Amino acid sequence: MIDDEHSSWSLIQGELRRAVPESAWHQWLEPLRGRQIHDGTLVVEAPAEQQPWVARRYGGLLRECAAAVLGSETQVDLIAARATDGDHPSPRSRPDAAGTAIAFNPRHTFDQFVIGDSNRLAHAAALAVAEMPGLAYNPLFICGPPGLGKTHLLHSIANFVTAYGAGATVRYTTAEAFTNHFVGSLREKAAEAFKAVYRGVDVLLVDDVQFLQEKAHTEQEFFHTFNALHQAGAQIVLTSDRPPQDLAALEQRLRERFQAGLVADIQAPDPATRMTILRKRVQQDRIAGIDPAALELIADRIVDNVRTLEGALVRVVAFGSLTGRSVTADLAAEVLTGLYPDLNKRSAAMTVREIQQRTAEAFGISLAVLVSTSRASSVAWPRQIAMYLARELTTQSLPAIGHAFGGRNHTTVLHACKRTAERIARDPEAFEVVRRLTESLREPSRAP
Repeated sequence: MIDDEHSSWSLIQGELRRAVPESAWHQWLEPLRGRQIHDGTLVVEAPAEQQPWVARRYGGLLRECAAAVLGSETQVDLIAARATDGDHPSPRSRPDAAGTAIAFNPRHTFDQFVIGDSNRLAHAAALAVAEMPGLAYNPLFICGPPGLGKTHLLHSIANFVTAYGAGATVRYTTAEAFTNHFVGSLREKAAEAFKAVYRGVDVLLVDDVQFLQEKAHTEQEFFHTFNALHQAGAQIVLTSDRPPQDLAALEQRLRERFQAGLVADIQAPDPATRMTILRKRVQQDRIAGIDPAALELIADRIVDNVRTLEGALVRVVAFGSLTGRSVTADLAAEVLTGLYPDLNKRSAAMTVREIQQRTAEAFGISLAVLVSTSRASSVAWPRQIAMYLARELTTQSLPAIGHAFGGRNHTTVLHACKRTAERIARDPEAFEVVRRLTESLREPSRAP
């Protein structure tokens, strides 16, 4: 072991500390230990879980600082520390004590992402940052309307880095989850634990950052988190339903940082891409006996939302299975007319409030009851239908829909959509209720 206080290692540490921001020093370089110098090679030990990242990110700097102290011919061998019974995990590998991480979707990988002219740049940029975190585009800001694949790309990055990142750590979250976690840490006086969760990673992926707007304290904390990660060389990837310059209610200093890297937008898929998406979903789900003409009709009708496109396929196949009919173009037209009437024209104009009002009216309850905390079955089912239609017939994201339903979170909306889809797939009466309600939304609202 090299004597830390009176040896050349102490001088090398001084060189390293002067070369990097203070946060990077404490996070990555201070834990290093100089072990020995043998035949012109300095052996340096790093915590096992940090060694791959330190070698990749700071290996060159370590060699330069060693050469400045020990001579230009000095080589550096950066090794991983051996675990012992007395070792404790560092904050980077310790299970979250201040919040539960959102799991990565194993189905969302780069292999399963369908590339077209509308998303080619975003896909290429996402793959680049997954292959070289912190070295390609940092930050990467992916923007576009809901349902076009932004979340898919975030999970693809997470899955790729987890599989091939040599131990690099990844955290995926949403702006809503970040806000809730931050507020909870203040309430529980666990600010340091909160910081460790988000600042102790190699890659931070944040979905729907537009929901940070008008949350002053959360914006401030996210600003400091962003800076700490960026200075440490960690990769940051953000998504939003609009470009940074259109986030008018967000602090200017955050908008400037979001624009400092690469901004890549995603647009609605073209017809060829929509057909490829449907064929891939058929292959992935092992759906047999579907008429290619049915896929063409779905691709022709659903043009501006990949999520709705795949959802339409699932509905058509489920209805065919329920009724014992073959999945033909005629069946697809029947189902789409019932569940997605004039979707292309209505999706931009339809509002969540309009859906809430029509649903409440159809079930004979008030709007206030519909969005209340009541769990009575006479309220829960209409609420689930309204959430389902809000997701299918508007351009609003899950957090935005949840906010409109009494401040519920996005997981509640997702659960409601899943339950409704399952029920209408197996229950003809439920299917008819949703079909009639959807038809009524085509009509002008009646005067009060």
